[in-house]
Amino acid sequence: MELRRLPANEPAVRRYVEELWLPYHRDLEATVDRHVLAEETDLVAEETAFRLDRLDEADYRAWVAVDGLPTDGSGDDADLATADGDFVGFVTTEVDEAPSVFDRPDRLVIGDIYVREPYRGTSLSRRLIDRAAERAREAGCAELALDVDVDNERAIGFYEKLGFETCRRRMAVSVDEL
Repeated sequence: MELRRLPANEPAVRRYVEELWLPYHRDLEATVDRHVLAEETDLVAEETAFRLDRLDEADYRAWVAVDGLPTDGSGDDADLATADGDFVGFVTTEVDEAPSVFDRPDRLVIGDIYVREPYRGTSLSRRLIDRAAERAREAGCAELALDVDVDNERAIGFYEKLGFETCRRRMAVSVDEL
């Protein structure tokens, strides 16, 4: 299993969106109301364009776990578009620099992390977290942070086991209800 950085390359990003991003969000929408995807849009085209823009940002990174690639390091990230291996997981990260008026360290925020069902429980999630931690060190960040859905007990347990602690709660209400 290889972790490869997702390049800002349209065919590679399209494959990522089709094989990982869309299944991830389909899984979420089945259990979390706030993750229902729009019906009246070309999801793959819209997300591919969005993700290409994000990948051009200096502080944003995405890595894809690919099963079936050579483990000798041959090939490069551009090969992701045509690689024979299976896309089985991913993690996205972004640097959150602390404004100078706050006494807190810069942190790396994990935006999304996903592992396909057959690969859950194989330590792939831990490898993705470790890759994010490596990116944090490279960027000079002293903390990792992430959001997790309140109903995702398995993920919460995993993150707590790694030492993550709850430090905020995000709450929402429809403005029509106020």
